[in-house]
Amino acid sequence: MMTATKWTMPPEWHRQDWIWIGFPHDGDEWPGVLGQAQEEIAAFANAVAESGQEVRLIVRDAANEVRARQLSSAAVTLERRTYGDIWLRDTGPLVLRDGEGRRRAQRFGFNGWGGKYRMEGDQTIGAELARDAGLAVNEADWILEGGAIDGDGTGLVVTTAQCLLNPNRNPSMSQAEIEAALARDLGFDRVLWLGDGLLNDHTDGHVDNLARFVAPGTLAVPVASGADDANRTIYDDARSRALDFGLTVREVPSPGLVTSGDFVEPASYMNFAVTTHLVVVPTYGSVHDEDGVAAVAALFPDRQTIGIRADAVLAGGGSFHCASQQMPAA
Repeated sequence: MMTATKWTMPPEWHRQDWIWIGFPHDGDEWPGVLGQAQEEIAAFANAVAESGQEVRLIVRDAANEVRARQLSSAAVTLERRTYGDIWLRDTGPLVLRDGEGRRRAQRFGFNGWGGKYRMEGDQTIGAELARDAGLAVNEADWILEGGAIDGDGTGLVVTTAQCLLNPNRNPSMSQAEIEAALARDLGFDRVLWLGDGLLNDHTDGHVDNLARFVAPGTLAVPVASGADDANRTIYDDARSRALDFGLTVREVPSPGLVTSGDFVEPASYMNFAVTTHLVVVPTYGSVHDEDGVAAVAALFPDRQTIGIRADAVLAGGGSFHCASQQMPAA
């Protein structure tokens, strides 16, 4: 009897052929800081390209392309596409591999993070990127964003109940049905459910801003920095659940309280991007930035780790991990 091909989602530290990065273009999304957000994303793209990995920076139109070219090194490739938000972690293709190293793309329904942000191109950019890369595309019949999950390469995935069980995503699906869908569509056979994500995260608590796998069975979780850290109980709960699940927990200091006026920003060093040679950690001008970057660097001794300012990118709702999607090597 022939067995069905098993497709799985490689962990982010698997060798990559290239990385897609979205370039900001919408002044309404970054009021007053669009130029700075573009500079920060270009710095991210340049750093990865200069590390020796191919970067495909996605731009919206001719004017956006000119701006990106002014800020980008010659090593960065520009691709003009129709997209709304830059958060390719959620709208881009999730690339799976089988036991023979073949690749295919998995796409899901996308509803603007529970109907909050709907922009032209965000429903189609993932399949477009995948097909232009020569990948077959499989379409799932439920809502899922890539930033809502993180896998360790052994079949284990971590997510938050705040997001995946939110009625604004898949109201007719139970927890058991979502677990079955994760196994069917992405090859995850075990799920660690965390509770809430960061305060004021408009994604309804994406896990890539809270906790990240850094090795099989090893989860990095923030620890509160300062008595006024608004996410202290969230960090403590995530750590407790991971330990109860039997995982090794590695701690990374949080940026502490980061605000815009009275608004508490969902700032996190956990939104780092892992590439083949380099780990890029977002920083926010916090007194804890240096310690945060050093803690992440200790998790990836086989790669260089750098911090790049991401204050303006955060003003649009995410950071470097959110704005990128990798193509794992075949």
